[in-house]
Amino acid sequence: MDKVDFYSGDVPAKPGVYIFRDRFDKVIYIGKALNLRKRVSQYFHPSKESSANPKFRSLIKSIVSLDFAVLANEEEALLFESKLIKDYAPYYNILLRDDKRFLMIKITLPENYPKITLARLKKDDGAKYYGPFPNGGAVKSTAAFLSNYFKLKLCPYSNPGEQERKYCMDAKVKKCSEPCVGKISKQEYDTKIVKLMEILDGKTEEVSKFLKDNMTKYSANLNFEKAAEERDILDNINSLLKTRMRNFTRSNIDFNLTNKALDELQKVLQIKNKPERIEAFDISNLSDNLAVASMVCFKNGFPDRKNYRRFKIKTVKGINDFAMMHEVISRRYSRIVKEDKQPPDLLLVDGGKGQLSSALNALLESKITPFPVIGLAKRNEEIFVPGKSEPIILDKTNPALNILRAIRDEAHRFAVSFNREIRLKKISQSILDDIEDIGAKRKYALLKAFSSITEIKRSSPEEIHKKTKIVGEKLATKILSFLNRN
Repeated sequence: MDKVDFYSGDVPAKPGVYIFRDRFDKVIYIGKALNLRKRVSQYFHPSKESSANPKFRSLIKSIVSLDFAVLANEEEALLFESKLIKDYAPYYNILLRDDKRFLMIKITLPENYPKITLARLKKDDGAKYYGPFPNGGAVKSTAAFLSNYFKLKLCPYSNPGEQERKYCMDAKVKKCSEPCVGKISKQEYDTKIVKLMEILDGKTEEVSKFLKDNMTKYSANLNFEKAAEERDILDNINSLLKTRMRNFTRSNIDFNLTNKALDELQKVLQIKNKPERIEAFDISNLSDNLAVASMVCFKNGFPDRKNYRRFKIKTVKGINDFAMMHEVISRRYSRIVKEDKQPPDLLLVDGGKGQLSSALNALLESKITPFPVIGLAKRNEEIFVPGKSEPIILDKTNPALNILRAIRDEAHRFAVSFNREIRLKKISQSILDDIEDIGAKRKYALLKAFSSITEIKRSSPEEIHKKTKIVGEKLATKILSFLNRN
């Protein structure tokens, strides 16, 4: 069987990710390496095919072509490899999977009072997972610090009460904020979890400042051992979370894969034009008075963030996803018509027949030039197309389905982050409303100058006055006293 020349100088001796394809150009295996040239060449040593087990021999015989992406280090290679395996689920990655799994940080969201734990296997249990991370020591240190920083529940009980509190050592040593006995409200505890997830998403400025301030304080008191501990925690946070935020999506390998996925999507949907520009909508509806929607835009399979849009639901009362989808689609595309702009090549709505029908009705009312619209239902990843009673069901490894899922998930993430932002602001506003002598102007100045109530609490009266300009030090002292009491 003819194979490409895997020994050529085209494969660099650098860290990265490699992809093997079969004769149908299908991705069959994805791997990472500290030295791409050395690792790839190992598959084709003459002795390898004769000594390898049957599964590995089958892989070697199936390889016809190779793609690769050069990355900065082995850690980035691991993260990119994990992303690609999740997107493409190659046959031989599943067949040859070993038991080595890197640690992830898990937030137990289904619990009444969520906590941080560590996990090696991602389950469909409603929890939020971050990772995997190759540096196990750094993961454990970071998880322990963040848990202590927010004083989160550590006990194994999902809904502890007075009885469990009697034997809680964490409460005695002040490691827990004790929500189980009402020392902190459910609303305040949930705010901590939201802030925790923001940090794990890469928003580390506040916690970095806290650690740096501690380092300065300990150093000034000649407590260099404690200063070094704070420095190590800061280094771990930066190495874990900043790496996650790096953008790998522009590598040649990912571009090639995405281009093939768009070709496949055009074929599956049987549409005239390749869907180079896709807009996707999702509704985030946690209560009848706090509903928002998001629109994300992808160009050539990559996020076009400058064209993302957020919507507050204005006309719908109560929980009605169909009506909300109708509202935001109508607002978006009526404006497109009014401004005489081009519609996207494809519109994707999160949901099944109901959401798709709502979107189509809104588009008809807006009098926009018809263009392709589909719905993607979460439960079984069914693709609903106008005029067809039965959905399109694709294999879970199909690249067309993978790209639709990625876009849908990004729309969901963007909607939830907007909802979270509004919810935090409402919580902050309600707390500030309880303080005397704070009018609308001063409240706005505080919310604009500080990202959270926690950040205000950690500031001095002088800092509050300096940042807001209109809150004097005397009033700032009163505000801090109130916040620390409550």
